[in-house]
Amino acid sequence: MGTRDNVCDLFFSCAERSPGKAAIIDRDGSAETFGKLAEDVKATAAYFHSKGIRKGDRVLVFVPIGIPLYRTVLALFHMGAVAVFLDEWVSRERLEVCCRIAKCKAFIAPFRLRALAFFIGELRKIPVWLGTRYTPATSADPQALTHSSDTALITFTTGSTGIPKAADRTHGFLAAQFGALVDKIRPETTDVDMPVLPIVLLLNLGTGVTSVIADFNSRKPETIDTEKIWMQIISSNVNRFVASPFVVEQMAASGFNRKTRVRFFTGGAPVFPFQAERMKKGLPGSSVEIVYGSTEAEPISTISAEELISEKNKSEKGLCVGKPYHGTTVRILPVTEKIRSFRTEEELDSASLPTGKPGEIVVSGKHVLRHYIDNPEAEKQNKIFIGENVWHRTGDSGFLDENGNLFLCGRCSSLITDEHGETLAPFLWEGWFLTLPGVSMGTIAQHDGKIIAVIECAPEKENEVEKLILGKYPFSSVVFLPRLPRDPRHFSKIDYGKLKEILPKKQAGRQNP
Repeated sequence: MGTRDNVCDLFFSCAERSPGKAAIIDRDGSAETFGKLAEDVKATAAYFHSKGIRKGDRVLVFVPIGIPLYRTVLALFHMGAVAVFLDEWVSRERLEVCCRIAKCKAFIAPFRLRALAFFIGELRKIPVWLGTRYTPATSADPQALTHSSDTALITFTTGSTGIPKAADRTHGFLAAQFGALVDKIRPETTDVDMPVLPIVLLLNLGTGVTSVIADFNSRKPETIDTEKIWMQIISSNVNRFVASPFVVEQMAASGFNRKTRVRFFTGGAPVFPFQAERMKKGLPGSSVEIVYGSTEAEPISTISAEELISEKNKSEKGLCVGKPYHGTTVRILPVTEKIRSFRTEEELDSASLPTGKPGEIVVSGKHVLRHYIDNPEAEKQNKIFIGENVWHRTGDSGFLDENGNLFLCGRCSSLITDEHGETLAPFLWEGWFLTLPGVSMGTIAQHDGKIIAVIECAPEKENEVEKLILGKYPFSSVVFLPRLPRDPRHFSKIDYGKLKEILPKKQAGRQNP
């Protein structure tokens, strides 16, 4: 067989160099070495092959985070099949839609989830159902010759409206993304990492880093037991932790073992300067690095907590997310909902906005996703193809300053034009609301043509907060909610789609008690 482009080979190389090293330490403390995992991956691939899975087949993997999940995914990569990921929090309706898009040949899940799947029509249509255990097969290793353009992994974007976009993560894209993350995370073979974000554990398997699986329910991040996590960190000598801002804030707020030195990396949601201050105060012996990126482009830029805190005086104009990663090219284009196209890079450059002028952030680079699965309309709307190069429209508004730092102003779709024609960015208000006493989350919204503040805070602080907000800007009113809807993946961002559904009911309740 000729040479192949396959991200699984990064893992096999690590297993050859350090077969006795722990690859994954599970919640219960049990460990799987790189050597044993490599053997299991090849045996699992042979088992899948004996059940009819072939190169290019799409396989829905619905396995909780743990050793069986990564053994399954690596086996599929090795044999050239395509792993299709759905988040554990996915709703039944969204699950059915994603299954129709993915058109899977096989479904892999523990028995309990397979039993529940009998009640879901789209899952019943998948012809091959398998569990997470395997029977050693006598057939030869089904290693496949794969190319950089072959799909390895399909994941779905978290957009709450419209048809979910299926991201086509090829072997070449994953290798480029891994390379970009290695540049930023700078892994050492002596590192022991606790990656709450699943893609980072795959990166660790390809760089020879030991991973410890955090003992908490990722479907309910608000239930995290931080003392239990800290005990895992100490017992396994964890020196790196990768998680959403919500989880990192909870770890900082716990006040447990403040002298432990850990490199924290966080992303998936904005981190404001005052949040960075809380993280540093709660984690004085550790470093905190904030990564800005998305499913389609990760990373775009990074900033340390210290740098972010030093930029807090500029936060009224935008949130600083640091200098773009050297492998990412950033341009700022005027905000529009229309499809964008340019014939040449020079044409795109001439349309770009100058320093300090906010617009839509567009990015290009080897680690920027090129395609969505069977969704040409999404590609037309979100991608700009110029020759062989692709630019991704992030949907985020922002600007570059004179020092080359990138600033965010929130989602383009969330920008509000008030009755005076002034453009308001809810994102910037959200950062200020979080500094008010008792406020845990807040934003602004347009309802019945009026601008209102929507706040989640301690009930005893509502009167004080209302006076502070109305004294800052003449909003028509302040609406208090027991809890603002959050994104289910990171539990750190406001779900604007659900908020639009809630507000009319809340307003009606205020008018008709």
